[in-house]
Amino acid sequence: MRRTVFILILVGALWPLVTDAVTRENFLLRNTQDLVALCTPKDDDPLRDAAVGFCYGYGVGAFHYYQTQYSGPDSRPFVCQPNPPPSRTETVQQFLSWVRANPQHLNEAAVDSIFRFLKATWPCKQ
Repeated sequence: MRRTVFILILVGALWPLVTDAVTRENFLLRNTQDLVALCTPKDDDPLRDAAVGFCYGYGVGAFHYYQTQYSGPDSRPFVCQPNPPPSRTETVQQFLSWVRANPQHLNEAAVDSIFRFLKATWPCKQ
């Protein structure tokens, strides 16, 4: 009985990370769940190429915005990537792993989750 309850709780917790086909609504990026859907389309999804391109483009755009905001001489960056930095594909996979470990952020704005992930993954030493 305990095992069944544990399995049901686990399935319930992971259910938001299971994606069906990408929809046009996902491209509105209402929350992190939409970004996860765009970053994890099935191989046979007709919107796969557009979804993956959007996923990567959104992530790169968010990071470029961060770099611009924290590039001045008086800035105090909070993200310090390793040198050499991971590839975009590695970073997206790390982000998805972070989201799986932090499903409480699925309903937050995607950009907020990206910055939470970056700060948790590559914090700068203060």
